[in-house]
Amino acid sequence: MSATTPLPPLKELRDLLTMLVGRDCEIALAEESVTPATEPGVVVGVYVTEFLRGEALVAVDTHLAAALGGAIALIPAGAARASLGPLQETLLENVTEVLNVTSALFNVGDAPHLRLESVHDSGAGPLPADVATWLRSYGPRLDTTVDVQGYGSGLLSVVLR
Repeated sequence: MSATTPLPPLKELRDLLTMLVGRDCEIALAEESVTPATEPGVVVGVYVTEFLRGEALVAVDTHLAAALGGAIALIPAGAARASLGPLQETLLENVTEVLNVTSALFNVGDAPHLRLESVHDSGAGPLPADVATWLRSYGPRLDTTVDVQGYGSGLLSVVLR
């Protein structure tokens, strides 16, 4: 087994999100990162190995979380965009499912098998200190903008250990 988890290629990330939400998703490298201070908030998925060691984070800003959560459930775009701050429970459940399926991007070749262990919404309360510190780190990371056709856009960052 390889000692490292790879960053997902942009094309694979785009293809996965497009397939999940049933809408075209355009992805480009971003000049900014998702951090604990990103306004109006962030949703962070923590991925762990079979030994419960944290290996990866996928963080989306609240704008993208609402767009993904709304698109996957066919919630009207206006209603999804109106859910900023703590996400509505339905949108949070939907974006959690997107984050869960995103684990497939890490489970390639000899890389350690990862699974989604927890999801944190900064709109509902502060991120755990270890997650906030990790999200600010300069380790291997991929910072992107994602535009979900008809639902809006936002930032998505992948941060590895």
